Amino acid sequence: MNNQQASRRRLTSGLLQAGRQWRRLAEAALAADDISEACASPLVWLRRLGGGVRQVTLAAHVGIEGTSLVRLLDQLCDAGFVVRRDDPEDRRAKTLWLTAEGEQLAERIERAIARLRSRIFAEISEADVEATLRVLEALEHAHTRLQQNPSLLEADS
Repeated sequence: MNNQQASRRRLTSGLLQAGRQWRRLAEAALAADDISEACASPLVWLRRLGGGVRQVTLAAHVGIEGTSLVRLLDQLCDAGFVVRRDDPEDRRAKTLWLTAEGEQLAERIERAIARLRSRIFAEISEADVEATLRVLEALEHAHTRLQQNPSLLEADS
């Protein structure tokens, strides 16, 4: 394995590990509100997107499959944080809305995560953050390209 291959292996392994570490840190930051990181994400995105969001739109922003989102939304609805309403443009569809309690919780979550980010990134330069964002954007573009043309994943003959 050459240096480039080793670096890329470390990067992809590091991305997976960093994602797990971030979720654990977020869970700890959200413990006071007794909400999981998995449930917090849809709440925050609903707040950012505003009311009347369709489930498919929310799933895309959260980055999970619709079926996984349904379970989270059921929990959030049962807890009184989210309500589903009929979509006036499509009777088959539902729109998602935060309740007043859900809005307050989403705001507390945003503040808790902002404090966590401040602590984590306190000693990381903005140049390093920008470089990391460029790598993440490149990975996102590669993902899109490979989804559109799965044959690119096939092994060379």
